[in-house]
Amino acid sequence: MISRLSGTLLEKNPPLIVMDVNGVGYELLVSMNTFYLLPEINAPLTLLTQLIVREDAHTLYGFAGEAERQAFRMLNKVSGIGARTALAVLSGLSTEELAQAIVAQDVGYLTRVPGIGKKTAERILLEMKGKLDATAPLSANASGKARSETGDIINALLALGYNDREANAAVRPLPADIDVAAGIRQALKNLSKA
Repeated sequence: MISRLSGTLLEKNPPLIVMDVNGVGYELLVSMNTFYLLPEINAPLTLLTQLIVREDAHTLYGFAGEAERQAFRMLNKVSGIGARTALAVLSGLSTEELAQAIVAQDVGYLTRVPGIGKKTAERILLEMKGKLDATAPLSANASGKARSETGDIINALLALGYNDREANAAVRPLPADIDVAAGIRQALKNLSKA
């Protein structure tokens, strides 16, 4: 099992990237959320991974954080959801947004993801209910913009080197309507107090 790779980023062609690890080039498929966090070509990179073995292929998936990898693993366990569909869900939603949709049992939010219909969304909500922790819950009437901005703040903190737990803890006390720049500043202040 390949759990993590550290090396140099050689190619970026979403959703495929290539990493050089001690002279060996690894192809990985990544979500768009992870893709947006990638450094420039030839920069050092570390990603968590999940190897999926099928009769016709061995495919390696890369993740910027443990929360995304766990969400990918849980989505893969949902009947009728394969690795490609799980990656599509994680490209359309952050792990926090997915957790919020599951907690709220919000079919409409999941169906915004290309390729996810109502029946598939209902199956995801049913089978993942109670399994994905919503560490930074938003109110039931929070707008998609607030969810997106909270996700952007968390992604910025992850890019700065904080882990998922620290980022979610720093974002939790922020007001739902805070803009991204102010949210990042306040989250960094929250982290410095911890």
